[in-house]
Amino acid sequence: MQSLHTQETDVYLAEDLAKDLAHLMEPYQNEKVFVVTDENTQKLCFPIIEKVPGISADRCIVIGAGDEHKDTASLIRVWEALVEGGATRHSLLINLGGGMPCDLGGFAAATFKRGIDFINIPTTLLAQVDASVGGKTGINFKGYKNEIGSFMQAKHVLVDISLLKSLDEANLISGFAEMIKHAYLKSNEFLDRTLAFDIRNPDWQELTELVAASIIIKDDVVTADPLEKNIRKALNLGHTIGHAFESLALKRHRPLLHGYAVAFGMVAELYLAHAKLGFPMDLVDQLSLYTKRVYGVFEYSAADFDYLYETMTHDKKNQSGRMNFTLLRQPGDVAINTHCEKDEVVAALNYYLTSNI
Repeated sequence: MQSLHTQETDVYLAEDLAKDLAHLMEPYQNEKVFVVTDENTQKLCFPIIEKVPGISADRCIVIGAGDEHKDTASLIRVWEALVEGGATRHSLLINLGGGMPCDLGGFAAATFKRGIDFINIPTTLLAQVDASVGGKTGINFKGYKNEIGSFMQAKHVLVDISLLKSLDEANLISGFAEMIKHAYLKSNEFLDRTLAFDIRNPDWQELTELVAASIIIKDDVVTADPLEKNIRKALNLGHTIGHAFESLALKRHRPLLHGYAVAFGMVAELYLAHAKLGFPMDLVDQLSLYTKRVYGVFEYSAADFDYLYETMTHDKKNQSGRMNFTLLRQPGDVAINTHCEKDEVVAALNYYLTSNI
């Protein structure tokens, strides 16, 4: 396996997933090892690691697939399985799956006996470049995204690009949205390369290079600010409005893939960046056209503005009653804690609507 030489999170590119995992598990050969996965990943990916010494189907904890299962009921299910399976403070938890099992399993590990080691094996592009790296863990609560959680770094993250070949197109391009976000944080040049990549018909070698670069961009930000007191807020680009879109979609019982929500949210937030900080309007329009072509359109109306805004008031970047956004002056030039008034947020929501008519 190839180390990415990341600083905050110990990330490897797998060459032989089972063999590489067995190596990382060597310090736990005398301890009980548990696996958290969801119904889909259990069928598709668990068989790849099932015969690794120390892994047992009896200690595989299966939760429902989908973000609607990233909740207290699933969390309690994991805790109960750890207790009933005889887990100790020296046990290991392996989170095998997309962003949801990585987030929820990481939070279960962070809180069980005040913290046990865990390894993330992200099986989706979204999880590989985002949820599995950086130490954020958590669950949704009362309809709000990631309302309950903690910071705890995975002991290791093992990324296997070959797992992405089994993804459907929707989940592949969902993850690519987070890579686009990282490109905006890096530079114009990397943004151009990322937007030029054909994610629907990927060149797997180039995608491997882009994934590695994307992980390193995130790790650099996390290393500078592990607990999100300052510059780590840059990683929230597109997420304040994007999370509100996700909440509206869940309210309608039509869940929206996270990456799609981030893509749509970035369009609106780049418009905010233009209005507040002079971000180039041609780049706002460029992303608007790109997302329409690749991700489609998120449908809502002016009647939803109040609900969307109210949802944004729960965003963790807000302070002292002020709504704060992560915005850009230019690609690579980030402005965190940018305060925006309600009428400015509504104007951004309206831009998204009118740009997609």
